Amino acid sequence: MTIDAVGGVWRYGMDLAASLRPRGFEFLFVGLGPKPSDRQQREAAELGHLRWLDAPLDWMVENEDELSRVGPQIADLARAEAVDLLHLNLPSQAAAIDTDIPVIVMSHSCVVTWFAGVRGEAVPMDWQWHHAINRCGLNRADLALAPSRSHARTLEETYGAIDRLHVVYNASRSEETAEPKDAIVCAAARWWDDGKNGGVLDEAAAFTAWPIMMAGPNTGPDGETVPIRYAERLGELPHADVMALMRRSSVFVSPSVYEPFGLAALEAARAHNALVLADIPTYRELWDGAALFTDPRDAKALAAAVDCLCGDDDLRTQLADKASERSRRFDLRSQAEAMAGLYGGLLRRTLTFSAAELA
Repeated sequence: MTIDAVGGVWRYGMDLAASLRPRGFEFLFVGLGPKPSDRQQREAAELGHLRWLDAPLDWMVENEDELSRVGPQIADLARAEAVDLLHLNLPSQAAAIDTDIPVIVMSHSCVVTWFAGVRGEAVPMDWQWHHAINRCGLNRADLALAPSRSHARTLEETYGAIDRLHVVYNASRSEETAEPKDAIVCAAARWWDDGKNGGVLDEAAAFTAWPIMMAGPNTGPDGETVPIRYAERLGELPHADVMALMRRSSVFVSPSVYEPFGLAALEAARAHNALVLADIPTYRELWDGAALFTDPRDAKALAAAVDCLCGDDDLRTQLADKASERSRRFDLRSQAEAMAGLYGGLLRRTLTFSAAELA
């Protein structure tokens, strides 16, 4: 399975491996992009073997040529390690891959759908190659996956019809808790990403009765910075510290304008937070009836929704209970059953083809 150390794909990979190991699956994690921390390396070592390639992620390069060795490197490593199935977490990684091993690609996000969701427009002309390479990877894959129906729709709206596209919801290993709460609001994201809409959340924090605590980096790998002036800036924290914050907080807020799934909202719900979420298709799909929704572009409306929960103990408790109950739909067992079925189908098909060749 390919992973990276800078986004939600790391959590996805670790949680999926944890859910499938009891079913007999073994994992070789193949990392690309910035190196993982010592803590991340230890976590991966507990669930499988980790190999890090000197290769970039597609959103970190300026042209397609810089990705020319990604597919071949992954294929060479898979052959050397006798891998039975490739699970790639960027469609672009499948575009130039030459292997007889079954290939699954998961679209957690991409530049093309990001521009559609955040800017409401197609990618600029000098980034059109992202569309071509991702389309090629989706065509090459034996199966394509999306973490929500809404993201699957966005994929087909931007790339056209995709054969063998399946939806498998993300899940989380975080425990369901209901510890005593403090009068604080928490939020967690990579705030330098415009899709996370950190600037509007910080502006809203100037109007809220309770402090908003923003966990996550506000400066990106290319120097992108979102100033945080009114919220309490916590910076990048280990995952365990973010979960500790969620166990203390009473309300979780996500103003994202682009979320293919939104793992932080799920983790907050499992920590018994009442949810204030941007009114976007993904969050409606997953949390309708179990959260307050608001216009993510309107800082005062966002602040009013947060204050509605801060000032109403009964409503806050009611929505925290509903969010916690809804979070049980996105459990590891369901994810493991879905993925084990897809993995098994591809592996059985490969064995059938191999037997036919020998006959």
